[in-house]
Amino acid sequence: MITSQRVRVPTGELAVRVRAAAFELTQLCGFAARDNPKRGFLFVSKVLGKHWPAAPGQMRRIHDHLAAQLDLGPGPWLFIAMAETATGLGQGVFESALAQWPGSAALFVHSTRYQVPGLSYQEFLEPHCHAPDQYLYAPIDPDQLALFRAARQLVLIDDEISTGTTLCNLVDAYRALNPAIAGVHFVAITNFSGADSAARFSARLGLPVRCVSALDGDFSFTPGDWSFSTATPPAVGDKRRAPGQIALDLGRCGIDRALELRHADLDRLTAGLPAGAAILVLGTGEFMHLAFRVGLALESRGFTVAVQSTTRSPILIGADIQRRLVFADNYGEGIRNYLYNVDPTDYARILVCHETPLEGLDELVQQLGPACLTYRYPPAV
Repeated sequence: MITSQRVRVPTGELAVRVRAAAFELTQLCGFAARDNPKRGFLFVSKVLGKHWPAAPGQMRRIHDHLAAQLDLGPGPWLFIAMAETATGLGQGVFESALAQWPGSAALFVHSTRYQVPGLSYQEFLEPHCHAPDQYLYAPIDPDQLALFRAARQLVLIDDEISTGTTLCNLVDAYRALNPAIAGVHFVAITNFSGADSAARFSARLGLPVRCVSALDGDFSFTPGDWSFSTATPPAVGDKRRAPGQIALDLGRCGIDRALELRHADLDRLTAGLPAGAAILVLGTGEFMHLAFRVGLALESRGFTVAVQSTTRSPILIGADIQRRLVFADNYGEGIRNYLYNVDPTDYARILVCHETPLEGLDELVQQLGPACLTYRYPPAV
């Protein structure tokens, strides 16, 4: 097992040391550079389905592994995933927990950077991000809202933990709604926050915190001689979405069940493809989990599937980021979006899963080429 690695990225040098791991470091992540002076490096997860095309079966193994490590006290349990990058990971861990402990009183919510008029939310900050403002909606459904307000165990999911500041900020925001929370669990694929991080987080919050990950380690970053963009691309637009422009019942405002797919939709999306054909299933922005579930179902049918998502995160070409597509934001906020490490000619079909109206996807679909189909969910009945 690799225990240490030094990597040159465009903005400097990243040194990583592994202390404990259930998977090889090279299986879990690569490395790249953000175009962001707040944090010039990036852990590029290979099992997240965001910046790197990931096999859905391997993604599910990570979800199951992380869920199995949870040691949750009496419920209700509230799972919250971090936007944008970990929304799919969090919902996958939640669904694995439901499968491992059926009948549990549990709810999943993910944070968001979009505001919908008339909905209540808590605001918190992700300080190192180029778009630091995050929002946590209260559920719309009365039963889910009651569970949201009565949770005893809080499970926060992100793709990686470095300082833990954002997760602590989220705990503080949630406790303003529910001061009776009894235990907190920080869950991530990779945890680089230090051997004593659980004790430090517990002291910071005044609550027992347990850290769960697939790999624990330490890192250091030595900045190089690099000039960041003079104007960081905007990552926040008007932040207001009209009803119907984004899904409110699939995680952003709470969900208490596993996502359900229709076999007829899967048949339509793969019509005409030979057995074993290569398929790329893309999520869009925060709307990631559907792509994983579609990809997993198609993989079980014998197709060769990769899962990934578009993003608003500006990443520099170099190290483990070798390709980049740039296109308009399908959420209509005038924000550049990106897709990394994808060559459209590698796939017989590309499926773009989206929650927004079809308008706004034109530029992405054009770049992906004639093999591209779009799939809006939930589909019309």
